[in-house]
Amino acid sequence: MHDPWKIKALRLTAIGFLSVLTATIATANTREELAGRQTPQQRDDARSWFEKGQAAMQAGNLPEAEKAFRQVLAIDPQAASAYVNLGVIAMRRRQWDEAIKELRQAEKLAPSMAGIRLNIGLVEYRRQNYRDAIAPLERALRDDPKSIQARYLLGLCLTFTERYAEAATTLEPLWNEMSDNILYLYVLGIAANLSSNPQLDQRAMQQLLTVGGDKPEVHLILGKAHVQRQEYEQAISELQKALAAKPDLPYAHFNLGITYAKQGQYEKSEAEFLKDIDIEPDLAENYEQLAQLYSRQQKDDQADAASQKALLLNPRSATAWYVLAKVHDRRKEYGDALKAIDAAAKLAQSNQNVLILRAQILLHLGRTAEAKAEFEKAKSAVAKGEEKERESLGEKMMPSPELKEPVH
Repeated sequence: MHDPWKIKALRLTAIGFLSVLTATIATANTREELAGRQTPQQRDDARSWFEKGQAAMQAGNLPEAEKAFRQVLAIDPQAASAYVNLGVIAMRRRQWDEAIKELRQAEKLAPSMAGIRLNIGLVEYRRQNYRDAIAPLERALRDDPKSIQARYLLGLCLTFTERYAEAATTLEPLWNEMSDNILYLYVLGIAANLSSNPQLDQRAMQQLLTVGGDKPEVHLILGKAHVQRQEYEQAISELQKALAAKPDLPYAHFNLGITYAKQGQYEKSEAEFLKDIDIEPDLAENYEQLAQLYSRQQKDDQADAASQKALLLNPRSATAWYVLAKVHDRRKEYGDALKAIDAAAKLAQSNQNVLILRAQILLHLGRTAEAKAEFEKAKSAVAKGEEKERESLGEKMMPSPELKEPVH
């Protein structure tokens, strides 16, 4: 029997799991920041706008807060603390690209300011740039070795980039603080198992069963493990137990949908994804799975609509771009197909399926030499073992969006 913890390829299957961190940011002292650069009146004005911005943020009035911090920058474009707070505002709005721009500018102006790198790491995580998140999180952890958020998030990113031994080493010190957290134990167990650390693996599993007991979340995790081992009837049993205890449990219907799809029960699968959409309407993975489901049945209009919805929620969805390219290709809309597969290729550049489909589209467009080169890249990716993004297309491994749960 396979170990139930052997759940591979989590790197691109989680779209996030931390709530936006704002309390950890320690903004710079505006008075010190402005000293020597502005007139006394300008410094007073900047402090006044800064205080107004902070008050507006505390009150949840983000438009007024943004306006105030822009006023600070109009007086002093070098005010790093204003950029930090603009970054935090963008994070609260889930505008990740805007957030990273503001935070990077703050880091450039004040590289030693506390909290910046933790937030940069979080934003890169939410943008699914897990490798890019590692360096700022490592720095954040060096700056504050007691930071639970930085260590947990770093452990996840190391897991998602398949650095399992480092992930286990990073996560294990959180045991005293987080060993009552099911998701922590889940990720720790994965990292331990895939780094051949059976003692830590067993410890995590035993603790999960101890603290989880008969909780629906535990049945959800066990259900996922059975799916991973292709034990579909046992998976359905565990997931139905989870839903019997908690009918609105997020991701339970989602995983049932995946299970039924693997069994070829497409109508049941579709129904489960639609139920999960009722519970969590903004989860892009539901629409990605529906897009794939419809594409397999060549229901191209529905696959198109589901892909577009997924991309509206997550423009970086390689799965949705890939399915959209397949739909356009079948419709003989080769120009649109190439645009879609190019977008998928940017996100999953060494994926065999993406490379092959791109080559086929190029052939349809009469670009034979480019198509041949693409086929060669696909062969090379397989031969060199560089197919790192395969799981993001949902063909082989299960997505794990439940890892978006916040750290407490």
